[in-house]
Amino acid sequence: MTKDPQQDQSAGPTAEQRRRWLELVEVVEDARTRYYLKDAPTIGDDEYDAIFRELVELEATAPELVTADSPTQTVGGARAEMFEPVEHLVRMMSLDNAFGVEELRAWAARVEKELGSIPELLCELKVDGLAVDLVFDKGQLRSLATRGDGRVGEDVTANVRHMPNIPLRLHAAADGAPIPELLEVRGEVYFPVAQFGAINDQRLELGLSPFANPRNAAAGNLRQRVDKRERELAEVRANLEQIPPTNVKALTRAQERVDRLAADLARATDALGALRLVVHGVGALEGTQSHTQSQAYQQLAEWGLPVSDRVAVYGDLDGVEEYVARYGENRHDVEHEIDGVVVKVDDFALQGRLGSTSRAPRWAIAYKYPPEVVRTRLLDIQVNVGRTGRVTPFAVMEPVQVSGTTVSMATLHNASEVKRKGVLIGDMVFLRKAGEIIPEVLGPVVEDRTGAEIAFVMPTNCPDCGTQLRPEKEGDADIRCPNARSCPAQLRERLFHVGSRGALDIEGLGWKAASALLSDSLLTDESGLFALTPDQLLTSEFFTRHTDGVADLNENARKLLSQLEIAKTKPLWRVLVALSIRHVGPTAAQALAEHFASIEAIAEASEQELASVEGVGAIIATAVREWFEVDWHREVVDQWTRAGVQMVEQRRERGPQPLAGLTAVITGTLDGFTRDEAKAALVEQGAKVTGSVSKKTSFLVAGDSPGSKFDKAESLGVPVLDAAGLRRLLDEGPGILPVA
Repeated sequence: MTKDPQQDQSAGPTAEQRRRWLELVEVVEDARTRYYLKDAPTIGDDEYDAIFRELVELEATAPELVTADSPTQTVGGARAEMFEPVEHLVRMMSLDNAFGVEELRAWAARVEKELGSIPELLCELKVDGLAVDLVFDKGQLRSLATRGDGRVGEDVTANVRHMPNIPLRLHAAADGAPIPELLEVRGEVYFPVAQFGAINDQRLELGLSPFANPRNAAAGNLRQRVDKRERELAEVRANLEQIPPTNVKALTRAQERVDRLAADLARATDALGALRLVVHGVGALEGTQSHTQSQAYQQLAEWGLPVSDRVAVYGDLDGVEEYVARYGENRHDVEHEIDGVVVKVDDFALQGRLGSTSRAPRWAIAYKYPPEVVRTRLLDIQVNVGRTGRVTPFAVMEPVQVSGTTVSMATLHNASEVKRKGVLIGDMVFLRKAGEIIPEVLGPVVEDRTGAEIAFVMPTNCPDCGTQLRPEKEGDADIRCPNARSCPAQLRERLFHVGSRGALDIEGLGWKAASALLSDSLLTDESGLFALTPDQLLTSEFFTRHTDGVADLNENARKLLSQLEIAKTKPLWRVLVALSIRHVGPTAAQALAEHFASIEAIAEASEQELASVEGVGAIIATAVREWFEVDWHREVVDQWTRAGVQMVEQRRERGPQPLAGLTAVITGTLDGFTRDEAKAALVEQGAKVTGSVSKKTSFLVAGDSPGSKFDKAESLGVPVLDAAGLRRLLDEGPGILPVA
């Protein structure tokens, strides 16, 4: 008997669906962290896309799995902590992908069905760079920010003065079009191909690791605190002038430091000077407006902004396909690396009719070129250990150029995957790369074998701590290091996680700081983090500076200590996330904190009590129960408590809860509200806010460009409120909603 899909959805996700969802979320979030924050990706672009697609499809099958912090509901990665946050005026969205002509045609067919005919389509190259947001106020540059999570990015404005093709002020157009009062544009910062190679050559000469790809090179160089380097150099030079001429030793030492800092600063500013910007979209705009994307590009160029000269507009799909094919065949003839073509509906009014989903516009699509395939020698297969103890083999290869990038490593996932690919150490192997991410090994060139090749044997012991490796449970393809307490690799990952934005958001506790705390023996695990003292930090070179031979705390140390004090007062749910309890992300942590109100109550709750909390379920309940059963986990909690970390939910006195029992979904851009503000207002009055429309949804709040959630709400008969309706609901209560 065939099951009704709708019935399956209404029954809620199965245990297997929840388990797989948690696995996929863990992989996607780890990939994003490595890509956006560490500039060190470890999985291939096509692999990431496949995993993300599976996650999207799973959530479509089981909508109740969708939460506000699901990777499908967010864009990009978190903001790094070394820069001030900048909230974008209009959210920066991602793009849906087409991985072949058939998928491109399917997108075009959907556009044609919605609009009644194929509109004019604009084609532009998809630049392999770092997405940025620029705001001009009355023609003056106000800010340059990275994309971040799509809503909040990093303020890198101070670096603009070293980037020659970014105008500090817009100039009047030749056609007399006035400069807008407010203009927000989106673009891509990239390294031209020639400069990228030179940057990596320089890094190798200095004994530094080369950038994995042009996108990481752009990110690594744009996200530099050149202003801090300048201040440090000025301070050291001033100190140099105070040293008596007779103190030759001190003068020599200080001069060497001045020379070193000056050379570092010169390299940083030279790298910024090599970066280029290309503008490819408009966010907020007050004043002169164009009717089409192509007209907007012409107008932006008139005002002095750098736009691409490779944009083309076609009246049919044949022209688009010809453009895609032409640049696919000549992708390395372009001045910057590309990994595809972006196709947009040219007319802004038609873009508005098509709207957007929660993460991507429906009026645009990114055609991704197939990965480039090259050959190189597999020199060795080694392994690394992640935060959860998962042991992942990776290939070490003879360096080879792939899409303008020198590549020497690629992931191999697990021992079963190595066996499936059939690669041997010493093989000539096929390697592919999609332009953005580190490549993957496809398989061996069998006909080139000499007989000297040897099979890879998965280690039986952890390479970082020596502990015997084993699967977490019977049947798992992955093996893990069970020494979670003291394995150096797991410790580094966990400590970095404590300071991450999704956890305790501790500025100063980045990847390098976490590594220094452990390598310099300031910490043996995360338990002592909040008891760190200035004297301890002074024993680490990473946290010190030397003036006239006297060691003092540097800015990293002072920031870390002050931020640790602030972190002690963070909400309980953030503490739960920071503890690295498997599967416990922000949504589950908030549910637990709200329900139990203290870490002690959570620790003492039964598995059944934990599972009964809405948003938790059996799998997370088991993980929480197992975590608190480990003695040293309890010790971490005890030491944090003794150090002053808040372990009790600070509940506010709640007002009336007129919306209790109602479930809401928010979509589109709301007039007078951010999404977070709208959610907070609804939750304050007792409503539950989810990420997906279903039969259980009480109402949908829809702003501009609502996308598919609006369509689904209409098909299910779910009431839809605009921003004005939301205000009425908050003021007057649920009586304004139609009776079911």
